Amino acid sequence: MRILIVKLSAIGDVVHTLPAAALLKRALPDARIAWAVRPRAATVLKDSPAIDELIELQPRVGVTGLRSQLNGRGFVDIAIDFQGLIKSGLVAFSSRAKRRVGFETSDLRERASRLFLTEQVETSQFKHVIEKNLALARAAVGLGAQAARLPHSSAARGQAGGPPALAGYEFPIAVSREDERFAERVSENQRGRFVIINPGGGWPTKLWSAERYAELADWLWSDCELGSVVTYGPGEEALADRVVASSKSGAARSLASSLKQFVAVARRAALFVGGDTGPLHLAAASGTPIVGIYGPTSAERNGPFDTRDITIGRDLWCRADCHRRSCWHWECMDIPVSDVKRAVLTRFERAQEAAK
Repeated sequence: MRILIVKLSAIGDVVHTLPAAALLKRALPDARIAWAVRPRAATVLKDSPAIDELIELQPRVGVTGLRSQLNGRGFVDIAIDFQGLIKSGLVAFSSRAKRRVGFETSDLRERASRLFLTEQVETSQFKHVIEKNLALARAAVGLGAQAARLPHSSAARGQAGGPPALAGYEFPIAVSREDERFAERVSENQRGRFVIINPGGGWPTKLWSAERYAELADWLWSDCELGSVVTYGPGEEALADRVVASSKSGAARSLASSLKQFVAVARRAALFVGGDTGPLHLAAASGTPIVGIYGPTSAERNGPFDTRDITIGRDLWCRADCHRRSCWHWECMDIPVSDVKRAVLTRFERAQEAAK
């Protein structure tokens, strides 16, 4: 059987689909699994033991171009559209798979994408996007519900000797020895224990202020004896520099890294603090304790899945189903530093209790 996963971007969306890919590979070891993805997000997937073939699709390619990229790779039995957009539906359609499976209409991000599907799966009963993706994968290949999760055991490990499976989810992200050495140097420079602060957010509406992150970094140093590494993505270097420049303690340092290097660093961090963006989801997949700062998006749907993690947000009249990338007010992200400090202390306490 040849299965095509369609999840083009973004980083967090790709991370949330990895457990479904791991489920398919574990349940159908003889199947050949390909994944159609945009080049930047493909970095996370390279060398993953759950994927046999990566198809990196360039932006703004028409149907003819898609078919030329997809059809030279052999017949596809099933295309599973985990994105629910018109463009992802076009990719599934261009694969010429006889079965093209996607979410029920209410869970599609663009409802017109249903026109490219031959089958739709009921997924609205699930709250977290990872559970929706697992349900879609199970239904697409006829797996029972018992195949959705690994046993809840600290001994359950991800594929290829990866980190422990988290909350029953597998995140088969391959990290090279070079990436590990990079993370080791970061850890050594921070004397072993450190916090990742990630001030970026992709959307302006997801951003907590750089000055508040800097105040938090100073408190982490003075009260918790923890230095902070300030990570950033493309176009976010100036924001990270603002955090570092605003810190009075000098205990915050910016860190440029690749996505795989970030994963290796996250596996060593004592805590991650940041908004709903790719690095938070990579940190969650790495087992890093998390305090997430959420504004226009839903932590219930997109948040970290470890029950010990904490997300902070304000319950405002406008927040339900918001997802606005621009807004005339920023009340949802007007979260006091004191609230984040309390969340950090609570998360540390939960980590200590779990270690007993």
